[in-house]
Amino acid sequence: MTMVEVNGRSYRVPERPTVVVCFDGCDPDYIRRGLADGILPTIAGLRETGFLGEAQAVVPTFTNPNNASIVTGVPPAVHGISGNYYLDRATGEERMITDAALMRCGTILAAMAGAGVKTAAVTAKDKLRLMLARGLDGINFSSEKADRATLSANGIGDVEAMVGRARPDQYSADLSLFVLDAGLRLIERGAARLIYLSLSDFVQHAHAPGTPEADAFNHAVDARVGALIAAGAVVGVVADHGMNDKSRADGTVNVLFLEEELTRRFGAGAVRVICPITDPFVRHHGALGSFVRVYRRNVDDLAALMAACAALPGVEAVVDAETAARRFELPLDLEGDFVVLGDAGTVIGAARAEHDLSALAGHRLRSHGGLGEQTVPFIVSHRLRPEYLAGKADRLRNFDIFDAVLNGVA
Repeated sequence: MTMVEVNGRSYRVPERPTVVVCFDGCDPDYIRRGLADGILPTIAGLRETGFLGEAQAVVPTFTNPNNASIVTGVPPAVHGISGNYYLDRATGEERMITDAALMRCGTILAAMAGAGVKTAAVTAKDKLRLMLARGLDGINFSSEKADRATLSANGIGDVEAMVGRARPDQYSADLSLFVLDAGLRLIERGAARLIYLSLSDFVQHAHAPGTPEADAFNHAVDARVGALIAAGAVVGVVADHGMNDKSRADGTVNVLFLEEELTRRFGAGAVRVICPITDPFVRHHGALGSFVRVYRRNVDDLAALMAACAALPGVEAVVDAETAARRFELPLDLEGDFVVLGDAGTVIGAARAEHDLSALAGHRLRSHGGLGEQTVPFIVSHRLRPEYLAGKADRLRNFDIFDAVLNGVA
């Protein structure tokens, strides 16, 4: 049995096709409702033949930190990605993370490829591709830019022909389904033995569990998971974060504009609020999530700032940098002076002018980032050995999924 060590953890080299799916934004309620309503026949069957459980995601519950944790097997304190967007203290610049520049360790994917395993990373969003494919000598492309994939840059060309349809629109359910179909084609061709498939949460941001749109999408994902299993793959499905409704009864967004509130109390230029959910997919959430970082500018009294935040409606927790780094396993050097987390029904923004919600197009805002979105599904297509599960079932992390599919399957 050949083992590969990555970031202090050992993984068995797969002898059969193995696929990990990051079901972006898949709150456990989608699975519960889908099982109850009979729209997830493949996953329903795994209650008998596989493993169907839940795990804890990384906080902040955003795309980048969790995808990075899943492919490295470790928390952000090790890999260095603690948001989608950050303030560079050295330069004062605010930057979006769209590549692997801040990654501080290697990935399971790169290590397996280095051990001779044919490996692929397929993402819905191209912003993730460079980060997840860091050091990967293998196939890597996104459905967002599938028409631009080349053998030299992505390890594969003619992706649209392989999948059998054109590159999907970035704001569509098919952006994710294209990823799953591509993964199946790669297995059928024998082009990859270890595959990471990262989907988009476009549907989950717009449609609650039990709605026709969510049901149709989840049924389609379930069918493709079934096809991967039928093709002989061991499949693990996990999410990067859950999703909650963040709107009031009248449909308006339940948002706390924190920088405006602190400016009103402490004066202009008192603080800068950074929203780490910010990414290029602006229609998903308008850069509003339930976790923000606050940086002092013209106020020295940290305790007064934190107390003022804690007293605001919709705030679940206010945590200083050192406590946040320790509690959430985050890199301390990338923290703000303190962090503020909204409750399950509240998003936190900076100032009104920085958040364009016109693209919601009548939908209620559904978003993530806080503690209310930390619990996620953890599903494996095959049974896990009892000795592997002993003591783990109640403390699984989403970044244990590669360990489960490579080391835990009976």
